[in-house]
Amino acid sequence: MGPCSTAPNGEAERTVSLVILAVGNPSRGDDALGPLLMEELERQAPQGVHLVSDFQLQPEHALDLHGRTLALFIDAGTGTPAPFEFRELKPAAGHAVSSHAFTPSEVLQVYEALHGHPAPPAFLLCVRGEDFILGEPLSASAGQNLEAARRQLQACLATPAAGHWRELLSAT
Repeated sequence: MGPCSTAPNGEAERTVSLVILAVGNPSRGDDALGPLLMEELERQAPQGVHLVSDFQLQPEHALDLHGRTLALFIDAGTGTPAPFEFRELKPAAGHAVSSHAFTPSEVLQVYEALHGHPAPPAFLLCVRGEDFILGEPLSASAGQNLEAARRQLQACLATPAAGHWRELLSAT
């Protein structure tokens, strides 16, 4: 059992070991939203946070969840409500997936299949993008959405605990 700390609500809570997985292609316009947020995180170098950046999620990313108590997936989305969507994730239902490009829920499913126990609480910060054309810069609207997502990310990192993040869900 890991060390304990007292959460803001007074309940004992295990020390959080957070992994942040950001996906996207910096060369495809607004698909750069996830990597842009990750670049900021890398410069800030939050202590105790494991950072993973890739073009897309793969089955192997389930290994990045091992030993973690909390996970955050960051991505860009075309059908996402502006400026972003923040929600808790559940593992995908059904049989094993067989694609190379995974959703966060499929990564959670692979984790559970590999380890035989539930994945850590996981959340998605999906920032709305408009233009995903190869070679294009970030669109103006995506830049505005990025600012809002940055504030949400900072609120999450201020108290990296699933209970606090669930409270943030009701505030968005």
